[in-house]
Amino acid sequence: MADDQPIEVAIWSDVVCPFCNVARERAEYLRRAGATVHWLPYDLHPEYPAEGLPREDLMRRYPPAMHEGVRRMNEEAGLAYNPHPERVPRTRRALEVIEWARGHGKSDALHERIMDAYWTEGRDITGWDELGPCVADVGLDPEEARAEVESGAFAREVDASTATAQRHGINAVPAFVFDGRLLVSGAQPHEVMEAAIAKVAEMRAEEAAAAG
Repeated sequence: MADDQPIEVAIWSDVVCPFCNVARERAEYLRRAGATVHWLPYDLHPEYPAEGLPREDLMRRYPPAMHEGVRRMNEEAGLAYNPHPERVPRTRRALEVIEWARGHGKSDALHERIMDAYWTEGRDITGWDELGPCVADVGLDPEEARAEVESGAFAREVDASTATAQRHGINAVPAFVFDGRLLVSGAQPHEVMEAAIAKVAEMRAEEAAAAG
C-alpha cells in the first residue's frame, strides 16, 4: 500500500449505543485528518425484545452518575443527547436497513439520519413508522427498503459483520480499526486518534522500507 493512500478506518457501531453517537464526531475528526471512514454494523443487544426495552429498565442497571457522564460526553462532542424517553429501541431492523442502503451507496447517509432520529429527535427507531421516513429523507424508497429487509435478505450481512468483529476480539462498540491492523476501542479523545494515525503511518513506512 502506498504511503500517500488515505488511511482507511472501519468503525463497528450500533445506533443505540451512546458512545457510538460520540463516535460520529470522532469520525468527522478522522475525515478532516485525511482518513477514509466507513461504518459497519454490530448487533450490540440481541437479547433485547423485538419491541425494545423500557428505558426505566436500563436506568436501573447503572448508577445515575454513569448516565450523566454519558450525557456530558455527548454534549462535549457537540452532539444532542435526547434519546426516546420511554423506550430503548431494538435496532436490528435499523442495522439491516442501513445494510440495504449500502447497495444504493447511501449507507453512511442513512446511518447518520437514523442516529439523528434517535439521539437528536428522540424517536423510537424500532419500527418502520420511524425508519421509513428516515429512508425517504436520504432519497431512497421506504417501501422497497421494508420489503427487502422484511424478506430477511440483509440479516446475513449484519450477522457476518458482528461475527467478524467478535472473532477479532471486539465485544463492545464503537471499535475503530485503522488500515485493518490497529484497533482503538471506544470513542477515545482526538489525541488517541492522532496517535493511531501516526502509528499506522509508521507501520506503512516500515513495510515500504522492508520491501526495498
